[in-house]
Amino acid sequence: MTDNYLWKDKKHHLWFPISFTTYYIEDDRLMIKQGFLNTTLDETLLYRIVDLTFRQTLAGKLFGTGNIILKTKVDATPEITLQNIKKPMEVRRLLSQAIEECRQSRNVVGKEFYGSSGHEHIDVDDDGLCDFDHHPM
Repeated sequence: MTDNYLWKDKKHHLWFPISFTTYYIEDDRLMIKQGFLNTTLDETLLYRIVDLTFRQTLAGKLFGTGNIILKTKVDATPEITLQNIKKPMEVRRLLSQAIEECRQSRNVVGKEFYGSSGHEHIDVDDDGLCDFDHHPM
């Protein structure tokens, strides 16, 4: 694993980053590493993230932490929460910019993530290729 991260943080408790959950962005991927004895590493390609939501409690405002909820176009994990990260508004802007840059580099636009409501649906594979399906109304 390289140390060339666009962003890296841990899940915080109050303002202390004492957690075995680490979030980072590396090579157009959002990585979530969890665990101490047993470790799990979840990877989501940035271009598959379709929506960002920012949430901050009063305690989060006091301690400078917050949550970012990501809606993804991934069946296994349609919602990912980056919990209690520091500087959450800055991270949200960074993520938004990184997602757009990743989509542009792969020639993927947000319109390509339509649901099955009669619109054309374009599914982007891990290799960046698109599969076109038409769903009847």
